[in-house]
Amino acid sequence: MIRTVDIYDTPMIGVFATCTEDVVLVPPMTKPEICNILESSLDVRVVETLVNGSVVVGALSRGNSNGFLFSKGTDAREMQELTGVQVEILPDRLNAVGNIVLANDSAALVHPELSDKALETIARTLKVEVYRGTIAGMKNVGMAGVVTKKGLLVHPKVTPSEREILEKIFELPINIGTTNFGTQMLGSGLLANSKSYLAGSDTTGPELGRIEEALGFIE
Repeated sequence: MIRTVDIYDTPMIGVFATCTEDVVLVPPMTKPEICNILESSLDVRVVETLVNGSVVVGALSRGNSNGFLFSKGTDAREMQELTGVQVEILPDRLNAVGNIVLANDSAALVHPELSDKALETIARTLKVEVYRGTIAGMKNVGMAGVVTKKGLLVHPKVTPSEREILEKIFELPINIGTTNFGTQMLGSGLLANSKSYLAGSDTTGPELGRIEEALGFIE
């Protein structure tokens, strides 16, 4: 089974794409063979789109089974038609949504400086409890971790207090790991849902083993 891919000839696949249990959003001109791998491996529908005119789709969007959030300038109505779920635009000066929101179908951890209005929008759209926090002292929590319904994988320098908060929020065991030969910002090199995962092409065998264990693919 294929476990690693590139998008736009880069292993930073989480910057260019994002996935939920049902769909994966990728930028236009993603190679057809890559789209086929994403579709079959993650058991999702592939949607090709720009976000606010940009190809860094993963950095500018975050979704779950209930909804999707996008950065300012995105056509919410068009995205709602494409994704088939509720879509909202994040109302905040910090709006690289994929970088600053870590979410699954039960909870979300967000950049500690996000406004109350933004948190209300996230809660309403994704239908989850929303908490402010950091991972490894980093505010860009959306790239410092990856969470599904089955597991949570975070930056190796996560602190004991952050770990405790994360376990309470997501009610999942916390694992640490890297992608792409030592990249600690896991979200930049990993796409995952409860069915499977794909990592960037520079991800090593031991890294893949940690990912599989953390996300519940090893019994």
